[in-house]
Amino acid sequence: MRLARVPVTAVLVLLGLILQVSVFGRLQLPGATPDILLLVVVGLALVYGPTGGCLVGFAAGLLADLAPPSDHAIGRYALVLCLMGYAAGLLRPDHGRQRSVSSALLVVAVAAVASTLLYAMVGALVGDTAARHVGLGSLVVTALLYDLLLAPFVVPAVMLIGRRFGKDPVAAAAGDDEGGPGLGTLSRYRTTREASSGPSYKKKRSLGFAKRP
Repeated sequence: MRLARVPVTAVLVLLGLILQVSVFGRLQLPGATPDILLLVVVGLALVYGPTGGCLVGFAAGLLADLAPPSDHAIGRYALVLCLMGYAAGLLRPDHGRQRSVSSALLVVAVAAVASTLLYAMVGALVGDTAARHVGLGSLVVTALLYDLLLAPFVVPAVMLIGRRFGKDPVAAAAGDDEGGPGLGTLSRYRTTREASSGPSYKKKRSLGFAKRP
């Protein structure tokens, strides 16, 4: 991830953490707690790509593990968000711009279900059986519902801020401002290769004809 993206990423992650701990964590909603940090990580991963999404997810999860009133093993949430950021970054659209709202909501839905199941699995490995008492099914359903309700307000705003304030001036001047490999990079490579192969082939044929007696 480019250094120009670190300040805006830090601000978004800290803001999401504050909302997660001080607002949504105190609502006492039934089932799961709305996961603002997951939405921030998914939004930035859809702009930064898999590498940036992985780094953002790990940093955001580690901060959540250390922030009070954390009652789980340190590194558990960092692992979950790291994997979710990487997976969401693999689905980064060309130029980091979603063409439809439904595609972004689908990514959020898959991430909400996968992160809840993965968090419960990691907890079972370290001896945390809280998910069994609450009910894993209700946790998955409520996490999916809460995250889908908040996603239209959080994810587009995070993606917009990440694109606008996370640009690298040097890379933008060179025409490559997207982080990590993606379909846009591959398509530009193919287009450049096809465009450059035609004239050189014709030039070689013309030189060949010129050498004939």
